[in-house]
Amino acid sequence: MNQYRDTAVGIFVIIGLLCVGYLAIKLGRMELFSHKGFELSARFDSATGLRTGADVELAGVPVGRVTGITLDPDPLRSQAIVKLELNKNLHLSDDSMASIKTSGLIGDKYVSLSRGGSENELKPGDTITETESPMDLESLISKYAFGGVK
Repeated sequence: MNQYRDTAVGIFVIIGLLCVGYLAIKLGRMELFSHKGFELSARFDSATGLRTGADVELAGVPVGRVTGITLDPDPLRSQAIVKLELNKNLHLSDDSMASIKTSGLIGDKYVSLSRGGSENELKPGDTITETESPMDLESLISKYAFGGVK
């Protein structure tokens, strides 16, 4: 009788560990079986609050993720270069727009894409030139607090 109970407890523990492992991978946004799509980059004046692994959405539907954020090496530009990995079946025109948006009350940032109307399509490795940086809430509040807005 104890042998059956020990076996049931062992199976229950293994199932529990598998569930915890699955959740850790999903919540950590790790991909064991990568579904490589194609990579684009976008230049933003500011990428404040955006993190590697953030979602990329088109019409509210996740279509990729942010794979890297770096500073432009050109000393004349002070822009952030954001690398985006997008689903391989996604087609964007060369006048598409990328915006950094905030989701929810916590303030998680994500990249929102808007399709353009051009017939020319972005190719892997291209750069999205039309971008919109996030609103800097701190500077806006300080302008109101210290009388900078008239």
